[in-house]
Amino acid sequence: MKKSALWTIVLMLVMSLFLAACGGKDETAEKEDENTGSETTEPKEGGTITVAVDTAPEGVFEFAYYRSNIDAQILNFTGDSIYTVNDNLEYVPSLATWEISEDKLTYTFKFKEGVKWHNGEELTAEDYAFALETMADPDYDGSRFNYVENIKGAKAKKDGKAETIEGVKVIDKYTVAVTFEQVKINNLENLWSYPMPKKHYEGVAVADLGESEQVRTNPVGLGPFKVKKVVPGEYVELERFDDYWQGKPLLDGVVIKVIDPSLANGAFQNSEIDIMEIAPASVKELENMDHVSVEEASGTVYSYIGLRFGHRDQETRTNIADYGKFESKELRQALLYAIDRQAMIDAFLSGKGKVFNTVIPSAFWMAVDESEINSYEFNQDKAKELLASAGYKDVDGDGFVEDPEGKPFSIKFGHYAGNATFEGRSQAIIQSWNDIGVKTELATGGLVEFNLYNEMKDNDDKELEAFFGSWGTGSDPDPSGLWGNHAEWNYGRWVNEDNDRLLNEGLSEKAFDKEYRGQVYVEWQKLFNEELPALPLWENMDLYGINKRLQGVHINAVGYQTDVHKWYVTD
Repeated sequence: MKKSALWTIVLMLVMSLFLAACGGKDETAEKEDENTGSETTEPKEGGTITVAVDTAPEGVFEFAYYRSNIDAQILNFTGDSIYTVNDNLEYVPSLATWEISEDKLTYTFKFKEGVKWHNGEELTAEDYAFALETMADPDYDGSRFNYVENIKGAKAKKDGKAETIEGVKVIDKYTVAVTFEQVKINNLENLWSYPMPKKHYEGVAVADLGESEQVRTNPVGLGPFKVKKVVPGEYVELERFDDYWQGKPLLDGVVIKVIDPSLANGAFQNSEIDIMEIAPASVKELENMDHVSVEEASGTVYSYIGLRFGHRDQETRTNIADYGKFESKELRQALLYAIDRQAMIDAFLSGKGKVFNTVIPSAFWMAVDESEINSYEFNQDKAKELLASAGYKDVDGDGFVEDPEGKPFSIKFGHYAGNATFEGRSQAIIQSWNDIGVKTELATGGLVEFNLYNEMKDNDDKELEAFFGSWGTGSDPDPSGLWGNHAEWNYGRWVNEDNDRLLNEGLSEKAFDKEYRGQVYVEWQKLFNEELPALPLWENMDLYGINKRLQGVHINAVGYQTDVHKWYVTD
């Protein structure tokens, strides 16, 4: 089907930007497959590496409060979890082991003895209980209450009806029992897994914790590296923690450095950086560098366009569907038909992506077969037919449709700032909708700084009627974290009775039967594919540039930071 002249020009401009720019990545990615950065040599101690990032850290060095992917990367050097996820997406004990009661409601965690915080204090069960209690506190202003809300009594504490969480019991110095409200197959996966240093935060009110010196400038973690120096907007310097519980790290330190994406390839060429998540446009040039390897992984991250259905009532923690712009299913379907997603993958991702039509990535065993759902192949004529059937017609002859009541209709589409492709990507989507007569403009008049963009989504900013987003499912494909009726990250605030029923069934006790759970999720994907509360775009591929002097990098579904204490350099 013939594309508009502007769409063609957009692609040409983007391809020219590809030649001038590189690096950078917007998605918070989950990785898959095993890769190493370079040839194997004998590990040795010493040396410092530079990890390049394209966005400045916010400087929130506590898992319960961070919001940006950059801060998450830093925390993965400085912190540790109860468990890790292996290459088979299985949960493996790390800081603690656990036993599950016969009724599947209580998980008893036994922490390792002798594990030290960076301040020399020993990790205890109290530190883990403190983390859970903090996140259920009425004054906790982070965004991760959902990781404790299923514990018995957590909601009562959050609502100010209890002083402590009924379902959290410290048994002894190293043992804590957690009891859930109901049996769910992924209670463990959805439970908060990061202890917090209780003594370090002593005297700090929960309401002040996220902005405290202890979180921002003097953090304490359990990981192989600790924060040494922070230069806002430029870099964060980490130093080795010799008493790390899994053994003294091989590297002396790690510098997380902010770099302009357009300078990334040059920095790799000059060996100024050692590892970075890269944009597809960088791949070809980096592959021609003898001292750099390019690794890629795919599997659990996807991109989509969110649509505004309402707002979130923060007091009751519920989503309220009170914004009717996208009420028409035919309108939503027309918007997806209008986008040539494969052309966008080719233009903006250098082909490193895959069109998909649901929001459970194909890597998972319960992903629906494409033959069972609508593929929404690019078809602007079909899009126009759907618009007309739903009553969206050009009444005044200006080339753009009015709504079924004859009133002007337009969409404000939002996208965050980042690498050189983002402007072209957003303009291509806008043009696709304009081409079918749906007047669309860029929200705020330009791309929005990433952290501000997240705040706008959190606060249901009315400028974001439709918005670009990406999501990593992690090792468990349960979609309720983003698409549950009252999920905090359900930024479109979509509420649907069948959605709620199926997501609950997918986590119920009956879902311990793998076949039953698979059938439920297939049914849910068909519902999503038909209703289109958001527009699925593509499954992402994660790309890394790695200087071959850096050894021991292992990439899998949870990222590139597995066993960073084993990383080393050859010079």
